Amino acid sequence: MELFRIKKDIPFMRHALIFNVISALTFVAAVFFLMQKGLHLSVEFTGGTLMEVSYSKPANLEGVRKTIDTLGIPDANVQTFGEASRVLIRLPVDKKLTTAQQGDKVFAALQAQDADVKKQSVSFVGPQVGDELAHDGLRALLMVIVGVMVYLAVRFEWKYAVSAIVANLHDVVIILGFFAFFQWEFNLSVLAAVLAVLGYSVNESVVIFDRIRENFRKQRKTSVTEVIDNAITSTISRTVITHGCTQIMVLSMLLIGGPTLHGFAIALTIGICFGIYSSVFVAAAIAMWLGVKREDLIKPIKEKDEADGAVV
Repeated sequence: MELFRIKKDIPFMRHALIFNVISALTFVAAVFFLMQKGLHLSVEFTGGTLMEVSYSKPANLEGVRKTIDTLGIPDANVQTFGEASRVLIRLPVDKKLTTAQQGDKVFAALQAQDADVKKQSVSFVGPQVGDELAHDGLRALLMVIVGVMVYLAVRFEWKYAVSAIVANLHDVVIILGFFAFFQWEFNLSVLAAVLAVLGYSVNESVVIFDRIRENFRKQRKTSVTEVIDNAITSTISRTVITHGCTQIMVLSMLLIGGPTLHGFAIALTIGICFGIYSSVFVAAAIAMWLGVKREDLIKPIKEKDEADGAVV
């Protein structure tokens, strides 16, 4: 399916150096903000009070958030839990209050807003649990990277695997850089979005690499640069359709999904935009500079030995 067809190949690789310099500067800036500001980790990672309340009717999450904000508690996370009438509240650590005192303070404010609210449980999530989640998330990230690299090395060739991993890490670090610069809350849903971007971005790289391999078979006398330009140009229509439809869904989560999905949607939006960019100007360019050639993907046909056809 194609929305449009471009008859003349766009010389992407002619401008690859300029765009890779831009990518390098953006990457360095993201690393700088990560080191200087760090990530604004949520209660899941830092520890805090976990509180569950229930209502006799579907809960007004926005009203609950406003009530907690009036208490001067920053970065409280409010979401439904199982049913629309049950609410899970995550509160950051307050050194002046115990877990029970903090829970009673919030519950009293919620009860003043709605007398039907009932307190189901109040518990403390220790920092050690957050450390375990952080380590598990990092381990999952490393496993995805290794799995993607092995897959690409087997399906294509090591040069493509290296270029795709560099492009994927480029996307991940830039997402984290945005969250560090704007100090957006980094929670488990954002971590899930980062892992999703890894798979999403590598899919775009695989499509382009697959078309490059196909072009190597068809265009025997064409240079490597021209083969790559043709591969990217011929997949633009597919890229617009795929990423456009995905972004429409992500945009709906961003606009009407509420605060619970806000970080998830922002991370996906950044990942989709930079994923397209990195697949074209980072992965393909690095593969070109690593010296990818026709023989890497297509084995030369061996000539038959004349002796095989000789009559003894």
